[in-house]
Amino acid sequence: MKNVIDPSKTSRRDFIKLVGTGLVLQRSASACLPEAVASAATTSAVEVGRGLPYRVGKWLPSDQVVLDRWVARLIKEVDANPRPLSPVIKEFKDLINGDAEIYMFFHQMFGQLPRTPQFEETPVGLPQVRDYKHMLNLINAIMTTAPAFDKTGLVGFPINAILNWPMGTPGGFAAFLNDKVNAQFKKLLDEWATFLGSPESRYVLSADPTSGWFGNDAMAAMPNFVEEFECDPSQPYYGFTSWDDFFTRKFRDGQRPVADSENDAVIVNACESAPFRIAENVKRYDRFWIKAQPYSLRHMFANDPVGEQFVGGTIYQAFLSALSYHRWHSPVSGTIVKAYVVNGSYYSETPAAGFDPAAPNDSQAYITEVATRAIVLIQADDARIGLMCFMAVGMAEVSTCDVTVAEGQHVNKGDQIGMFHFGGSTHCLIFRPEVNLQFDMHGQTPGLESHNIRVNAVIARVS
Repeated sequence: MKNVIDPSKTSRRDFIKLVGTGLVLQRSASACLPEAVASAATTSAVEVGRGLPYRVGKWLPSDQVVLDRWVARLIKEVDANPRPLSPVIKEFKDLINGDAEIYMFFHQMFGQLPRTPQFEETPVGLPQVRDYKHMLNLINAIMTTAPAFDKTGLVGFPINAILNWPMGTPGGFAAFLNDKVNAQFKKLLDEWATFLGSPESRYVLSADPTSGWFGNDAMAAMPNFVEEFECDPSQPYYGFTSWDDFFTRKFRDGQRPVADSENDAVIVNACESAPFRIAENVKRYDRFWIKAQPYSLRHMFANDPVGEQFVGGTIYQAFLSALSYHRWHSPVSGTIVKAYVVNGSYYSETPAAGFDPAAPNDSQAYITEVATRAIVLIQADDARIGLMCFMAVGMAEVSTCDVTVAEGQHVNKGDQIGMFHFGGSTHCLIFRPEVNLQFDMHGQTPGLESHNIRVNAVIARVS
C-alpha cells in the first residue's frame, strides 16, 4: 500500500505535518490518532447529529442548531457590512499567505469538510464559513464585541464557534498545533482581551431583559448575584469597569469560607468547579490523543523534570462554568516553589472526537497536554502531602492564565493564587504517588454531567 506511515517511528512535528497532508494511516484504533480524524471526513450529516450535548460549563449552547443560527447571523452581518481588517487580523492573514505549510493547512481544513448540506449551509440556508479569508473576516468582527447573555445558548467561545467544523479535519488538527499559528492566536486574543478590559466592553452589562448580564434572564441564571459578589447595583454597570472586571469578579467576604482552615490534612477545592475525573497511577508518557485521553505527565509539565516526582501519582480534574467564579485559590497551605505559564494551543481538540459537536466537552483531558496552561507548584506544610501541583488549563478564548503568586511566597489554604481572564476552562490538582487521598465529591460521580463544588469546600483528605 502506498503512503503508509508508521506514527510510532515519526517525530511529533513530522507526524503533525503528515496528518495535515492526509498521509498517515492508523494501524489500530486504540494505538494512534489519525483514524478518528480520517473517518470524520466521511461522516454523514446524520451520523454527526446536531442535537448532541455541546456544553461543558455552559460555554457553548447545548443545541447545535442554536450555535449554527448564531454563526449564520454573524455571517449575514459581516457579509453585508464588510470592514477593514484590524492590524492583528491583517498580520494573521499575512502569516497564512507567507508560510507554505500554514497556507496548505488553512486551505485543507476547509477543503476536507464533507460535501453535505450540514457543512455547506447553515440552518437558514446561508453558506457556512467558506475559507480562511472568510474566517478572518468573521473573527475581525469579534474583536470589538463582548459576549451578550442568551438563555437559549450563551456563545462564550465565539471564535471556537467560527472554527467549529474545520477544527475536526486533518488540516485543522495540524494547523491548530502549529507553533506559529498559536503565537498569532495569542496576539489576537491579547488584542481582544484589551477590548474586554476597556470601558467600551461594558455595553453588555445592561438590564436588557434577554441579552444584558443584569437583565431578568441573566439574573435568573445567576441567582443571589448581588448577595454573593462584590458589586453595587446603584452604580452604572453595577460598578464594574469592564467586561473583564465583571468576569473576574470577587466573592463578598464570608461567601466561600475555607473548610477546616486549621487542619492541613484537609484539601479544598481550588476553583468553583465541577469534578471531571480522578485518575490514579498516572504515567510518565501516555497516548493522550486517543479516545480515553489518559494523562501524560511529561507533556503536561512541558518536559520540566519536576514532573518526574508525580509519576504513579493521582490527578483530580474539574471544569469551570461560564456563569460562575474564575479565580484560583490554594488547595493547601504551603510555600510556592514554582509558578509559570506554558504557552500552547488554543483551538486544538482531541482528534478522537472527529466532527462530533461535543468535541469541546470531550477534549477536557487532552488539552492538559497541549493547551496554554499555568503550573503552580506548592510545597505543602503537611509533610504527608509534600510537593503538589495546581495546573490551570485554558480552552479556546479562555486561555489567559494570570498567576498572582511568586516563588518563595507562603500561602494559606484558600488564598488566591491566580485567575482566568474571560472566564475559565479546566484545572488539575496533581499529587505524588506517596500521598494517600480520600476524595469527597459531595455525592457526585465525576463526569461531564457533574455540578459545581464550591471553591474552598473540602474535596479530599490525606491520611
